[in-house]
Amino acid sequence: MSDVQEATNQLLDVNLHGNQRSIQVTESAPRSESEHLQVTIGATVPTGFEQTAADEVREKLGSSCKISKDRGKIYFDISVESLAQVHCLRSVDNLFVVVKEFKDYQFKETKEEVLKDFEELAGKLPWSEPLKVWNVNTSFKKKKTKRKKINQNSSKEKIDNGQGDKADERDDKKGFTNKTLDSRILDYYENPAIKEEISTLVGDDLASCKDETDEGSKEETPEVLKFRVTCNRAGEKHCFSSNEAARDFGGGVQDYFKWKADMTNFDVEVLLNIHDNEIVVGIALTEESLHRRNITHFGPTTLRSTLAYGMLRLCAPQPTDIIVDPMCGTGAIPIEGATEWSNCYHIAGDNNPLAVNRAANNISSLLTKSQIKEGKVSWGLPIDAVQWDICNLPLRTGSVDIIVTDMPFGKRMGSKKRNWNLYPACLREMSRVCRPGTGRAVLLTQDKKCFTKALSGMGHVWRKVHTVWVNIGGLHAAVYLLKRFLIW
Repeated sequence: MSDVQEATNQLLDVNLHGNQRSIQVTESAPRSESEHLQVTIGATVPTGFEQTAADEVREKLGSSCKISKDRGKIYFDISVESLAQVHCLRSVDNLFVVVKEFKDYQFKETKEEVLKDFEELAGKLPWSEPLKVWNVNTSFKKKKTKRKKINQNSSKEKIDNGQGDKADERDDKKGFTNKTLDSRILDYYENPAIKEEISTLVGDDLASCKDETDEGSKEETPEVLKFRVTCNRAGEKHCFSSNEAARDFGGGVQDYFKWKADMTNFDVEVLLNIHDNEIVVGIALTEESLHRRNITHFGPTTLRSTLAYGMLRLCAPQPTDIIVDPMCGTGAIPIEGATEWSNCYHIAGDNNPLAVNRAANNISSLLTKSQIKEGKVSWGLPIDAVQWDICNLPLRTGSVDIIVTDMPFGKRMGSKKRNWNLYPACLREMSRVCRPGTGRAVLLTQDKKCFTKALSGMGHVWRKVHTVWVNIGGLHAAVYLLKRFLIW
């Protein structure tokens, strides 16, 4: 048995709970049962962009993907060494590993019987493999946090001391090798383009974690994990509430594992997703939504990065395309575009100086983050921020390939009344700067009535190709894909 396999098996055999009910991995188990453990991952995505997320999973992970009947969720199978790559997906908000799926769960007639079944269900579920995945995922997150601290310190040292003393470098050569390994593993969170073989890195990472675990176990007794249960329920025929289901199912989990319940400072979050007669039990792999990856300076209507990615994918950017967001706000769309489609040129513009300032600060923060991660001065991003008037853009006619923007809903920004004049003027100016024949626009709005009326008056230059219905903070909105006509 190889060293990598042995390290993987021993790390995954960590005691995860206080009653000594440990996750067992047999040493003689083949490599495919430990290092190549197959699990089902669930992901929440922006509603309406489930197919976009499924396409990204197939392209980047090579996995088939199932779209849930419960809007805003997808499921796909991966091996454990692909876990870090899953965190690099641009279209997903939150991730969880599936413990068990019940496609047609038979609820009892009374509330008491249903809740009793939930309490007993916890002891009947196959927790072993999902908890192994949770444990590996936790080790990744710890390494990522450690890596950030190392990079921040090393960047300061380089600024103050130049390259440092060569003798010290020789003394720290072994430590530097470990840091390099951490870097190669953790870069998968933020740079999907890295091509190193992740399975090898996972094996080495697990081996290093195993040593730390062995040392710690000699000195300390295993701590009892803290947990909470979160129930998401959809359907009208249930005789129980989400809180009641979470309470009783959580009681069963506590009795089974002897974990300590803690609603705020928890180690493990168990998910109970109920949609009509379908139940999915899972363990969360993300503490906060992945859509917060780019934005540090928020505005009143900051768009999720995951939704921005979905909108950009709709228009299929090609190398050298010029992509403009004429109402950029905090710059979520062009920043996401510059990160994922760096072979295009992105322009972020807005008439509000505060919005332009926030966008510029977000761009600067992203550059600083990149510089800290790489430990050297960044060459920058293909993006600029400009203040302008949306109805009088300082751009040449037919010079823009793609326009992607989040238009004012008339709720937090602007007003419904103003939109009746603003929307037609915007579409007219967009048609002027957009390249005839090949130009396209992806526009998000909740004011669908006003937009439809404005678009009907621009039928000679814009053609609606596709509509995606989305939910933005409880508001039913639409994303319109438009094609620019070639006028003869």
